[in-house]
Amino acid sequence: MTKTWNGWGSGFLGMLIFSGSLPATRLAVMDFSPSFLTAARAVIAAMLAALLLGLSRAPRPARADYIPLMAVAAGVVIGFPLLTGLALRHIDAARSVVFVGLLPLATALFGVWRAGERPRPAFWLFSLLGAATIAGFAWHSSGPGSLTGDLLMVAAIAACGLGYAEGGRLARHLGGWQVISWALILALPLMAAIALVTLPATWHHISRASWAALAYVSVFSMLVGFVFWYRGLALGGIAGVGQLQLLQPFFGLALAALVLGEPVAWPMIAAILAVVLCVMGTRRFAGP
Repeated sequence: MTKTWNGWGSGFLGMLIFSGSLPATRLAVMDFSPSFLTAARAVIAAMLAALLLGLSRAPRPARADYIPLMAVAAGVVIGFPLLTGLALRHIDAARSVVFVGLLPLATALFGVWRAGERPRPAFWLFSLLGAATIAGFAWHSSGPGSLTGDLLMVAAIAACGLGYAEGGRLARHLGGWQVISWALILALPLMAAIALVTLPATWHHISRASWAALAYVSVFSMLVGFVFWYRGLALGGIAGVGQLQLLQPFFGLALAALVLGEPVAWPMIAAILAVVLCVMGTRRFAGP
C-alpha cells in the first residue's frame, strides 16, 4: 500500500510539472520554430542527463532494453514535443486540452498492451467519464478548430501514450530517471543535428519570455518531470497513475490564466471537481 501511495505521490508531482508544458510551448513557438524548439529542449536535457549518468556511474541498459528506450525517445523526446509544437501553430492552447484529455486513456490502453496490466471494468468507466469531462469542457472553451492542428494533436497523444507506457514498464527495473536519461542520450545525435539545421537566423528578436519557456520545457518538462512521472508509473501502475493526467489540463489552464491573464470561469471549477471524482474512481479500480 505504501509503495502504491508513493507511486501516486510521485506521479502527481510529475503531472504538476508537465502542466506547464503546453503554456510554455505556446510562448516559445512565438519566437522559435517548432523543429528547433523540439531539438533544443532535447539537447539541453540530454546534456544534463549525461552529467547525471556520469556522476552516478549508472550501468548501461541491457541489450533488450534499447528498442523500448528508442520507443520512449520517439514518443516523448521527439514525437510529442514536435507534434504539439506544430499543432499549436494551428490551434490555441485551450483546444489542445481537448486532446490532452484523451492522454490518460491512451496511456492505459498502451499499459494493457505493453505492460500486461488488467484494470477492472469500472476503471474504464471512470477513465472514459474523466476523458469526456475534459474534452467537453475544453471543446466548449476552445477557439476555432483546424483539421491540421487536430490531426497533429491526435498523433501527439498516440506517441506520448506509447512513450509513457514503455517508460513506466522500463522504470520497474531501470529506475525512472535512468529511463528518461538514456532515452535522451539515444535521441541526442538526431536532435543535435536538427538543432543545428534549424537554428534561428537571428537571435535579437527572441523575447525573455521565450527564453524562459525554452528553459522550462528543457529542464522541467523534458527531464525533471519524467523522473517523478516514470517512478510513479513504475510504483503505482501505468494505467492507474496515468489517470492523474486527467488533472493536468486544469493545472495547465490555471497556469495559462496566471501567465496570460485569462479568466477562470465556474464551469472550469465544476469540471475539476468531476475529474477529481473520476481520478478517485480510477485509483479504486486500477488493480485486477
